[in-house]
Amino acid sequence: MNQPLKITQAHIERYDVSGPRYTSYPTADRFVEAFDAATYCKAVAQRNINGWAQPLSIYVHIPFCASLCFYCACNKIVTKRYEQSAIYLDYLQRELDLHLQQLGVQQTVNQLHLGGGTPTFFNDEELSRLVQMLKSAFVFSEEGEYAIEIDPRTVNYQRLQHLRDLGFNRLSFGVQDFNADVQQAVHRVQSYEQVEALMQEARAMGYQSMNADLIYGLPKQTPATFRETIAQIVTLRPDRIALYGYAHLPSRFKPQRRILQEDLPNAVDKIQMLSEAIQQLMQAGYVYIGMDHFALPGDALAIAKQQGRLHRNFQGYSTMADQDILALGVSAIGKMGASYSQNAKTLEEYYDFLDQGQLPIVRGLALSRDDLIRRAVIMAIMCHGELSYESIDLSYMTNFREYFKPELQQLVDKQKQGLVILENDGLKVTDMGWFFVRAIAMVFDRYLQHDSNRARFSKIL
Repeated sequence: MNQPLKITQAHIERYDVSGPRYTSYPTADRFVEAFDAATYCKAVAQRNINGWAQPLSIYVHIPFCASLCFYCACNKIVTKRYEQSAIYLDYLQRELDLHLQQLGVQQTVNQLHLGGGTPTFFNDEELSRLVQMLKSAFVFSEEGEYAIEIDPRTVNYQRLQHLRDLGFNRLSFGVQDFNADVQQAVHRVQSYEQVEALMQEARAMGYQSMNADLIYGLPKQTPATFRETIAQIVTLRPDRIALYGYAHLPSRFKPQRRILQEDLPNAVDKIQMLSEAIQQLMQAGYVYIGMDHFALPGDALAIAKQQGRLHRNFQGYSTMADQDILALGVSAIGKMGASYSQNAKTLEEYYDFLDQGQLPIVRGLALSRDDLIRRAVIMAIMCHGELSYESIDLSYMTNFREYFKPELQQLVDKQKQGLVILENDGLKVTDMGWFFVRAIAMVFDRYLQHDSNRARFSKIL
């Protein structure tokens, strides 16, 4: 991808549609209420067979935010009542205890991610309590990845040092855009200098990796203003960059109703922003991991891509294998074996389950053989941009060409458009195809084949 790509108006018109981001397959909208805590416990029991299990990944959702960002589609609670966090911690302890009754104690953990909301809504004492709670229950690997999402407006040098002392070695900075007009339009004002100072301090403290989140497609953005933001982020040199396309779904996410439709860039401008950002970042030495992620060559994510070990989970691209995820907190999504589970989405319901001594799992999905096969195909496309038919055949004892005969026929059209290359033994996503990789993956999504209600997903472009 060394030369600018010629994306035509026909491409834009065809693919200005909604579709999943495939942080999982099947996607979370396919979860069913028939999957409850009892079903989850069976999945955990299966994990514990023979007394052996792979290391765990832990995700903790902290929903509180002190101020509202209009673009946000996360499960969050905007409040100035900081006393709520201590109550929430009490309930996290209750939930953890219930999980430990099923999992057992002292299992190995090699990945921890605190997301939200704003995890740094917790004060230092509360963060210490949360980490101690987890460390008393699990064995944390010395080589593990321990990350926390931070709002630069809520942290200072002392807070960064405290997080480092607690064992966090990775930070994710919510930047989104440096342009003042854009920041005003989305109600998130923070200066370049503020982020720069924090990144410099974190680097001096020995954090292994820093990520910066950016969003293109926000109100008031133009290709010219976003070009400036990319140039600024390059000077900060974060180890990883997540470049997300804004998903405008005001019917689902109430805060987005404060964003005027006429302030949003059109699909042509969004494609230009993405195309130019990719070129700028690659010229600055970043490796294009795929879809929305970039990393410096020495970062673990870039190395995992080179070695074919890249994976995708609910936090995006990951270096860790397809491992089980213990999810704690309101709305958190976990994975155990061939199943997904999700907690209650409201604080009231989450607390009510735990007051009754029950795991707050309200829905999920036990994956069928077909789900597993299609998940392997979709993840290969999303993570590696290529797929070997033989690898699927050997893993799942199937005949790929027969099993996916209709899907391969659909891909012929995408090959004519320059998005994929179909070969006798597999397929490859082209440089242009990476812009539309979700559309390529969607071909293999059985649930979408007879689904007319795709508007619940974000736009591909």
